Amino acid sequence: MADPRNEHAEPSVGAAEPTEPRREQTADGAADEPVVLASDDETSVQTIAERRQIASSRADRQGDGSDVGDVMLEGDSLPEDLDVTAYVGQYQFPSMRRRRVAAVIYAVVGAFSIWGWTISSNGGLLAAGIVLAVLAVHHWLTAWALNIDQTEALGTAAKAVGFPVGHASAQVAWRGFASRPTWRVLLYSAEEPPLTRGLAEIDGVDGEVLATHTEDNPEDWSAYGAS
Repeated sequence: MADPRNEHAEPSVGAAEPTEPRREQTADGAADEPVVLASDDETSVQTIAERRQIASSRADRQGDGSDVGDVMLEGDSLPEDLDVTAYVGQYQFPSMRRRRVAAVIYAVVGAFSIWGWTISSNGGLLAAGIVLAVLAVHHWLTAWALNIDQTEALGTAAKAVGFPVGHASAQVAWRGFASRPTWRVLLYSAEEPPLTRGLAEIDGVDGEVLATHTEDNPEDWSAYGAS
């Protein structure tokens, strides 16, 4: 039978007494989360050295005004020649000759596919090779040189519509199966507000005027201060 006197016995000298977790003071003066000091047979949640490193990093961020939360992950971005916002000087429309790069890639992969068919008799490789060869030819033939730039297109369109031009804008479209580049130019007459507007289509390769259309301006510009 257990001795009832031992129920209130003092803890032995070798027993571990519960201790209050010690708080680490950070560089910003605020008490940080408690640091758990583990014994040898326990896994420490975080060592004192790591806590001090975090406190030092936090002080550095406060010094230069940066914050980890403000870091933006880099995502998809446009190539330099397509990013108009970062371009300085007169903008040059990207050349469609770059289609020939894709044409060469298609041709090389298609050739390997056909070669693989010759040594394996795999009909899928033959079909893939033919499709890639057709795509390569199409990309090569549609890699037109844009010989007429936006300035020349605006000038040609202004002459074609037959009225003094004020505001105007141009964009490139592609015409037909051959994907021939075509400038579509929208023009307004020089009055304020403009009384006439027109649309002209200019071939981007040789500058030929393909079509023009003019009409009285049906737009109401009174909301913009024009009467």
